[in-house]
Amino acid sequence: MTIAWLDCSAGASGDMFLGALVDAGVDLALMQAAVDALGTEPIRLRANRATRHGLVGTKVDVEAPEVATDRRWRAIRVMLEGADLEEATRQSALDAFARLAAAEAAAHGIDAEDVHFHEVGALDSIADIVGAAAGLASLGITRLTASTVTVGGGTTRGSHGSIPLPAPAVLRVLSDAGAPVVGAVPYEACTPTGAAIIAAAAAGSYGSMPEMVVERIGVGAGGRDPKERANLLRLVIGREIAPVRRTGAAHVHRSHDHGHVGPTANGNSFVASHSRYGSGSPVEHHLGPESSTGHDHHEHASPAAQAHRDAETQAPAAGAKPVVIETNVDDLDPRLWPAALAALLDAGASDAWLTPILMKKGRPAHTVHVLCRPEAIAAVRSALVRHTTTIGMRSYAIEKYALERRYTHVNVDGHEIGVKIALERGEVVNASVEYEDAAAAALSLGRPLKVVIAQATALAAEQY
Repeated sequence: MTIAWLDCSAGASGDMFLGALVDAGVDLALMQAAVDALGTEPIRLRANRATRHGLVGTKVDVEAPEVATDRRWRAIRVMLEGADLEEATRQSALDAFARLAAAEAAAHGIDAEDVHFHEVGALDSIADIVGAAAGLASLGITRLTASTVTVGGGTTRGSHGSIPLPAPAVLRVLSDAGAPVVGAVPYEACTPTGAAIIAAAAAGSYGSMPEMVVERIGVGAGGRDPKERANLLRLVIGREIAPVRRTGAAHVHRSHDHGHVGPTANGNSFVASHSRYGSGSPVEHHLGPESSTGHDHHEHASPAAQAHRDAETQAPAAGAKPVVIETNVDDLDPRLWPAALAALLDAGASDAWLTPILMKKGRPAHTVHVLCRPEAIAAVRSALVRHTTTIGMRSYAIEKYALERRYTHVNVDGHEIGVKIALERGEVVNASVEYEDAAAAALSLGRPLKVVIAQATALAAEQY
């Protein structure tokens, strides 16, 4: 599986992310197309080589006009929802802005829906977030880890006058994401835009560079060249080294990358495999809680949803416990529930399910339960409000235990079928066939689905 590590020792900003992506091989035209899809005033992305402390990287400049336009969270959300974007890119950008809206709401003591973005709502910052979402999605990264984030210190001037550094929005976004931070330098090293992209991309996975075979490195240059350190953001991309033991035998197997979502963070909502775009295959979401094995034959989630769900297999940051959000709903057309549950998963929920209940005066209703990591709370709450008729909700932290997961595939008469492997202390204890792959193979081979699932399961058992 393709994994990545962000070196944020010099901080991060939107243009540094774009530069690192271009330096890593992402076509600038791909990110430009995503920005153009917003339908705003003309915005141009231009890439050039730049040197910081003798080290070369790529600097991407965003050329956009200054316009007096309403940039409240609701307006930006409408813009993103109406744009012709890949769904993974749209959900990633919405996730980043939802984090910023929650942070600004907390800093100013207002409702998130009423947050008026100033610097972050400018066209260049919107282009940074959407371009980064499109670029990261195109790389096929299944898990992204970020280092400790250097945020800087001192003061800067914003639309409201002088503000302390790190900016309140930066601290709140990274705090909500459970990201480790350090001041280290006497200037603004991490911008709110940079913090939101880090939080959405890493989705709770922070630490030193994971063990990998490095395949490429992207270096993005910031606008300044301070004397304290090289103002560069590094994106290191490689193949995960993930040994899998057979039960009772010393055998090492490396997962094959065949387009299935792997364990992330992405979701890591900013992370998606290239083969998951526009497949045209039907999407099914189960209506019950996650099984004890952590997988379901009939479940295929969106890239963002699966990335968040698989992130649960990683150790959470200190104090960052998973959260269950609940609300009782008695007036929603029941035909809308499947779409509502799908929207919650797309917003970053690890799982979403319904429980039928009886409310006062004998009214039938449902309790919708949503399991998510802390960094997804804002996006999940927003999805609940937008896709159901609730006017409030409750939440509580829980303890969760999930097995480590790996992905491989088996071949049934020429048809590749994905298999999710669950491990306990490195030992394979469960293997689950991907339902959609088996269904496609059964249709092509003219066999009953149950026969193909049995064949694939038997082949998986032989491997492990």
